[in-house]
Amino acid sequence: MALMADKKAVVFGVANDHSIAWAIARALHREGAELALTYPAESIERRVRPLAESLGVQTVLPCDVTKDEDIAATFASLRERWGHVDVVIHAVAFALRDELKGRFIETSRAGFQIALDVSAYSLVGIARHAEPLLRPGAALLTLTYFGAEKVLPHYNAMGIAKAALEACVRYLAFDLGPQGIRVNAISAGPLRTLSSAGITGFKAMLHHHAERAPLQRNITPEEVAQTALYLCSDMGSGVTGEIVHVDAGYNIVGM
Repeated sequence: MALMADKKAVVFGVANDHSIAWAIARALHREGAELALTYPAESIERRVRPLAESLGVQTVLPCDVTKDEDIAATFASLRERWGHVDVVIHAVAFALRDELKGRFIETSRAGFQIALDVSAYSLVGIARHAEPLLRPGAALLTLTYFGAEKVLPHYNAMGIAKAALEACVRYLAFDLGPQGIRVNAISAGPLRTLSSAGITGFKAMLHHHAERAPLQRNITPEEVAQTALYLCSDMGSGVTGEIVHVDAGYNIVGM
């Protein structure tokens, strides 16, 4: 039997066919889940709809995660169509391009607020509106990065936002645990995505990672998706509040 048979999963954050969110969506679909995808703006919708059609996904909804009314409308639509939700994938992050270069000390107040709102608080807003639709055994999963734990040049405000996101995972896991709902995060190694393109020196980061990780290579989106399946399926039923590294072992190396 497929791992996700009869499960309903909504994925926030599919940007294009290179995104981690898309790899996770494909893995969930392959294992039998019924999907819903969201998009924040028309420019992204033009990319998301053809991808949805390629999997036969019929539920594609607009949702700007900086607007509570959009999040509420998304879950109202899912309640009407499905009645409940089993899996929520949060793959949303954003920082102004100018905040991803130079020194962290130069971070603007507005840039800091935007990074925290989109990349961290959005998980809280999504979890709050999803809660009435989630049944025991449901799972929320978000994506983080090693820059939340250690200083990485030019990651700047996004590193702070990811650190906040990881703390949100733990607090949400505590709040939702009594209902049998799990909340986890995957800390993925560097990957070529739309988001990473804005990080100064990203190519050097990829090379450094492959050189020093114990597996001596970079990871693939499919490897992140496989871990997502574990955390969102019954195989991960005893796991919550965790940050699971999928980075070829890079995080364990001190020197």
